[in-house]
Amino acid sequence: MKKITTEKAPAAIGPYSQGILTGNLFFASGQIPINPANGQIEGSDIVAQAEQVMKNIGALLEAAGTTYEKVVKTTCFLADMQDFATFNEVYAKYFTEKPARSCVAVKTLPKNVLCEVEVIAEV
Repeated sequence: MKKITTEKAPAAIGPYSQGILTGNLFFASGQIPINPANGQIEGSDIVAQAEQVMKNIGALLEAAGTTYEKVVKTTCFLADMQDFATFNEVYAKYFTEKPARSCVAVKTLPKNVLCEVEVIAEV
């Protein structure tokens, strides 16, 4: 196993790695809309927050030597299922190959953000 880290995505805020590469699979920890440049939550609505999450995921995928097109599974967490359709609009711009996915609403996300996404990708 190899830990994947990049300054282009937020540092871990707990006892975990940004991502792990094992064999030909990359497992990214859940990404929330923290702007890695300043450590602040980016945006106050689902569109702005989802866009930042996707940027963070893209940075991790790049650091692992893979791309959005190689993502095989995503798990998406929403603070409010009312944001589902709007979140999907942002999501669809990035995950064009339509990987397998789970999407659930949860009671609370870290730092009270509106969304979090984790991915598994082929390298």
